[in-house]
Amino acid sequence: MDYTSVFDSDVCRPFFHKGGEDGILLMHGFTGSAAHMRKLADGLAAKGYTVMSINLPGHATSEEDMAKCTWKDWLEAAKQGVLELKKHAKRVTVCGLSMGGVLSLLVAEQMEVDGCIPISAPMDVKNRLLPLAGIAAPLVPRIPWGKGGEYHKGLDKAYDHGYSGFPTAKGADLHKLIRLARKNLFSVVCPILCVQSEHDETIWAGSADCILANVSSDTRQKLWLSGVPHVCTISPEAPAIVEGIHRLLQHIAQKA
Repeated sequence: MDYTSVFDSDVCRPFFHKGGEDGILLMHGFTGSAAHMRKLADGLAAKGYTVMSINLPGHATSEEDMAKCTWKDWLEAAKQGVLELKKHAKRVTVCGLSMGGVLSLLVAEQMEVDGCIPISAPMDVKNRLLPLAGIAAPLVPRIPWGKGGEYHKGLDKAYDHGYSGFPTAKGADLHKLIRLARKNLFSVVCPILCVQSEHDETIWAGSADCILANVSSDTRQKLWLSGVPHVCTISPEAPAIVEGIHRLLQHIAQKA
């Protein structure tokens, strides 16, 4: 499938805005693109923050490119994003949606950052076949996402740009990242805000509580959303997420 025309849209491209001393790195989720984080990027830039939003390797191009990447590539891109943002901001917070939220946790576990904001970040998923993805891949090389229904209910279509499915083997990479992040949650010591919707159709409902119960952070906050699906960053709750992030970043700046 040719995704060129879709991902040529401005909202799908990496985003950078030079603002104040507080910077935030935004990362989309599995099969997504920077478009899923653009509403947050624009909202935070308007509040004066230094904002960087990236496309992870193998994303916003083609599923064939995604098939060539592994969890190590995605984690390395997240770390490089932090290092780049530190050139422009005194304080750096990592924030990601879904797999991007898992990457945010891993970065906070392994690097020195000032804040961590996982959004819809799975500590487990409702699809019980995910751990078997590596085994199933030779027989079922591609898995399509569900169409319509709860998956896209209320989402802004102008920003809903990602792949319609994924190479099955990449599900094993996602599962690996989740297991790594969950194993070492105790290593997260920076202020943390977990964002999750009670109507998330994709992840284990206890994910946010699991994260907050196991990190070592003194500041632990949760923003609980209602009536919106997994990709809540392009839902009507996007402004509420921006405000929640803003409050945490203010708290971090005040403690500095």
